[in-house]
Amino acid sequence: MKGFATKAIHCGAMKKDVHGALRVPIYDNAAFEFESARAIQLAFEGRSLGHSYTRISNPTVEDLEERIRLLTDARGVVAVSSGMAAIANVILVLAETGGNIISTRCLFGNTYSLFEHTLKPWGLGINYIDLTEADNLKRAINEKTRAVFLETITNPQLQVVDIAKISKIVAGFNIPVILDGTVTTPYLFRSKDFGVAIEVISSTKYISGGGTTVGGLIIDNGIQDWSACPRLKDTAKKYGPYALIAHLRREAYRNLGSCMAPHNAYFQTLGLETLGLRIDKSCENALALARFLESRREVKSVNYPGLKNSPYHELAKNQFGNKFGGILTFTLADRKACYKLIDGLTIIRRATNINDNKTLILHPASTIFCEYSEEEKNELGVPSNMIRLAVGIEDSEDIIDDLKKGLESL
Repeated sequence: MKGFATKAIHCGAMKKDVHGALRVPIYDNAAFEFESARAIQLAFEGRSLGHSYTRISNPTVEDLEERIRLLTDARGVVAVSSGMAAIANVILVLAETGGNIISTRCLFGNTYSLFEHTLKPWGLGINYIDLTEADNLKRAINEKTRAVFLETITNPQLQVVDIAKISKIVAGFNIPVILDGTVTTPYLFRSKDFGVAIEVISSTKYISGGGTTVGGLIIDNGIQDWSACPRLKDTAKKYGPYALIAHLRREAYRNLGSCMAPHNAYFQTLGLETLGLRIDKSCENALALARFLESRREVKSVNYPGLKNSPYHELAKNQFGNKFGGILTFTLADRKACYKLIDGLTIIRRATNINDNKTLILHPASTIFCEYSEEEKNELGVPSNMIRLAVGIEDSEDIIDDLKKGLESL
């Protein structure tokens, strides 16, 4: 199988269902029975395949993991309870007190909060640099650096960086690049081909197929030597190239209890089958809306990598195959105008998610970034007159008409 859509529909299902079902059923249970005490022992020691307890592994969740692994040509995949759980698990596996990670302030609000308010107090250093200038990395990396973390297209700043160049620099120091690919998914961006060691994804977004369920994915692309990672060197002696996945399974993921529910995994395998179709439509609609908003006198500025005046247009075009994601932002006169527009819409929904089937609108400064001062919001690229549109798959004419009516009321 060569095509993404064909793989998304037909790959997976490592074991034939006893009843011949075309789809792996929902194994919505906690425990699994064994034939003997010896069989349980071997399973707990990791010396035999099988499921013992759903917090550790589950057949329905395993089916989703295997589908993602085959789609991405990865070494291994772990599905977790949310996108934030995916980030937290990976950082906790790779880093320790006294170590540091390098990132940018142009991050999703909750990721920035995880770094600043959760991990920093536990002694993890966070070094924020401008990743649009990749050479800054050479000066920032030191012997305590455990990873470089970035996003394919930052949310909501919509910044795009040269991922291949960053990966090449980081590879020289033998540390991993962790990439949040939520807004692109493996359909738009094959991270392994760009030197990314680990990709994390909030599968709540595009993959769930319309905001049906919450989940996250940790993808080990199979290009990193984990024996060079201080936290994984002992695990690597036993599990070799599978050290990251093994450490997650047997320690962090298992002990933190951040497993994906089987019900959620089932819905997300359904969503995976139509992923390409929905992303194509979302990207098409986003570009149409961005061009419409550019033409409106009420709009001060429009930020979308698909617009030719975007400073990231050419780079995004090359990295993401001439598609630019389903998120755009624009600015109005002030916060009051933002609120009035948002409240006047009838088709576009007021909700805090992205990559739903529905188009969603949000005022980032008063929601996701509400805990930060005005100075911090400006540093994070979230001014008070910015609106974020997460563009769905409706008919673009209807979304545009809704926005047009709202703008005319300002």
